[in-house]
Amino acid sequence: MTTRTLRGRRAILDVHARGKPIGDDANLDVLARRTPGFSGADLANMANEAALLAARRGRKRIGMSEFDEAIERVIAGPQRKSRILSPKERELTAYHEGGHALLGKLLPQANPPHKVTILPRGMALGYVIALPQEDKYTVTQSEILANITVMLGGRVAEEIVFGEITTGAANDFENATDLARKMVTEFGMSDKLGPLALGTKHGPVFLGRDLFESQNYSDEIAYEIDKEVRRIIDECYSRARAVLTEHKETLDRIAKALLERESLQSDELDTLVAGQLLRPDLPALASSAPSLEQITVTPGSA
Repeated sequence: MTTRTLRGRRAILDVHARGKPIGDDANLDVLARRTPGFSGADLANMANEAALLAARRGRKRIGMSEFDEAIERVIAGPQRKSRILSPKERELTAYHEGGHALLGKLLPQANPPHKVTILPRGMALGYVIALPQEDKYTVTQSEILANITVMLGGRVAEEIVFGEITTGAANDFENATDLARKMVTEFGMSDKLGPLALGTKHGPVFLGRDLFESQNYSDEIAYEIDKEVRRIIDECYSRARAVLTEHKETLDRIAKALLERESLQSDELDTLVAGQLLRPDLPALASSAPSLEQITVTPGSA
């Protein structure tokens, strides 16, 4: 039974929900839509985590809030409540994650953010969860470039606001560079090098053995690959800087709201991007649609 389709995930959730006291507010159809990219094991882990959370909270039924928390645990790990950030670190993290989230909202080709938080979870001081509007099997060149731009938004926001940079973008750079290199060597998305697959992968993967790649091209081509990757990263970085500089006031609003509320949902981000302030008495919205394989998680500094 495949998890690559909405119907497949719904069927697997039916299996793991059997025998569990599911609350009236927990909708398995909604959960199936919120988990594109989850494997069968991920869905089983999510259901078990939700049951444990409900038990710890003294609840007789598993509600949607437990499932939402369980989805985030599968994606980003448990909350690190013992990790206390200094006021300066909280502000840096708020702007870093705010940069990612704002670009995700403003660039139409990027995976839109569904939640941004400065609550430490796993190894991250903060993170953004984003996913496509629907299950996708192919990605366009413009979508890849937009997502790379979003990945670089945290570092760009630090530079614009503080005139200083931190180590918090290390994972962002790793992911962005890897994606840019795949554009050039695997996806044939380089005008200079053309529609070629550069590098031969060997496998299979088993018993802990990773795929490795042999170089089937000259040193001159390797140099051109590096130049193309550099060009893609530089262009995306410049695009991120231009957008965030133009929308600096919105970035300030998002960072301020994160410092006050710690987490923002998609609708709250829409309100801030529209130039409005969140009402002080506005309750936190229910967590919406994170996922795994097809999501973009852009963590803060570890």
